[in-house]
Order: sequence, then C-alpha cells, then structure tokens
Amino acid sequence: MEECAYIALGSNLGDRELKLLTAVGELGKLPGTRVTALSPFYETEPVGGVVQDNFYNAVARVVTVLAPEDLLQELKRIEIKVFKREPTVHWGPRSMDLDILCYGNLVCSDPKLTIPHPRLAERRFVLQPFADIAPDLVHPSLGKTIAELLAALTTTEKVVRI
Repeated sequence: MEECAYIALGSNLGDRELKLLTAVGELGKLPGTRVTALSPFYETEPVGGVVQDNFYNAVARVVTVLAPEDLLQELKRIEIKVFKREPTVHWGPRSMDLDILCYGNLVCSDPKLTIPHPRLAERRFVLQPFADIAPDLVHPSLGKTIAELLAALTTTEKVVRI
C-alpha cells in the first residue's frame, strides 16, 4: 500500500544546490517511490552551536510503498553511498542529511526511528520549506498544521529562499 511521506534534505558541504538536486533524483529511484512535490531551496543558518557554513535545505514529498523502517534504511544508504557521508560532530557539517519528517499519520517512537521527526516543530529551516508544499498538513501528534507550527515559532535563525 502506498503512503505519503515528507523528507527533509540538507547540505552544507560542496555544491549544496547540486547535492539537493541529486538527492531528489535518488529519492525518485527508490523502489516503489516517486517524488510528488519539492519545496523551494533555502539557505539557512546552522543550529546546534557548531561553527560551520550555512546549509541549503528543502523538503520533498514522496509517495512510497516502502515501510518506514525500509525508507529510513534507504535514506541512510543514499547518505553514505552517494554522498560519502561520514560520522562527524553531532549537528556538524554534512554533505547530505535526509530525515523522515512525517509518514502518513504514523506516530511511532522507536530507538532507531521516531515519526514525526522529534524536533520538527522547533526548526524554522524545516518548517518553512515544509509549509511551502504542505501548509495544511496536520502534525499527527501535535494536532496543528505545518503553517500553524511555523507561525508559532519564536526562533530567530535566518532562513532565506534562494
């Protein structure tokens, strides 16, 4: 059975725009998966206190037959095999970061996978592009739309559409 999922994309190493475009292409190659929407790209300040270059971020909507755990495994495979991502400092620089934000109306908390993404409602760099493609989507555990979550944010990090 097909399910709609939203994937956050982020890169702050190398040609960030090309990496986001490549990642979208890789999402479309996943078995039983197609990309059905893509937000504009944003240049964003890093969060988490690690000094590093700005990110480019976006959100993609996919329709997939992959189970959430299989989708996560495929995203991690793309990060490592395609983008040569290596473990670094927590919240540090990365060639590509792919996170499942939402997967249908699923709410799960597992040591390997938490859906919706646990910090989704706190991050302007995620909510802004997410709101561009799904402003009326209701967060399955908070009961607010993505647009409402974005409007309620008090963070001040810079997020600029490019």
